[in-house]
Amino acid sequence: MATKQIIRMTVNGEDVELLVEARESLLEVLREKLELTGAKEGCNNGNCGACSVIFDGRLVNSCLVLAVEADGKTITTVEGIARPDRLHPAQRAFLEEAALQCGVCTPGFIVASKALLDQNPNPTEEEIRRFLAGNLCRCTGYHKIVLAVQKAAAMMQEGV
Repeated sequence: MATKQIIRMTVNGEDVELLVEARESLLEVLREKLELTGAKEGCNNGNCGACSVIFDGRLVNSCLVLAVEADGKTITTVEGIARPDRLHPAQRAFLEEAALQCGVCTPGFIVASKALLDQNPNPTEEEIRRFLAGNLCRCTGYHKIVLAVQKAAAMMQEGV
C-alpha cells in the first residue's frame, strides 16, 4: 500500500498543491500530474540530464528527486523559462546556432544553460563544457551547444 502526501510547490511561477505517492519522482509528477512534458525521461538514473529542472536555484535531475522533497520548493522547467512575449536568450541561441537535432536532450540543455548563466553570466568555454557535462546528446555533438551558450551569454549581456 503506497503512502500518499499532499505537497505544495511553486512550478514555473504558479503555486500547485498535489497528492503524491511517497515513491513518485518529481519527473513523474511534472509529466503525469502537471502535464509538463518538457523534462524527458531518458535514463531515469541521473546520467543523461534530459530531465533537468531548476530546484530552488540549483540544477537537478528530476528523476532523482522524490516529489515529496519538492514540498515548499520552487521548480522551473523548460516550459517556465520563456516569457509570454519572447524566448529566453538560451532558447533563441539554440535555435539560431542549430544546437539541436532530435530534441530529446534539448530541454535539459536549455534548463542547464539557464542555470549556468544565472550563476555565471560570462562563462568560458571550459566552464560551459564542465557545467553541461551532466547532459548527454546522442545526435549533434557538443560544439554547437557550446556556441549557443556563448551566444546566449552575449545576448544577455547586451540586454536582448
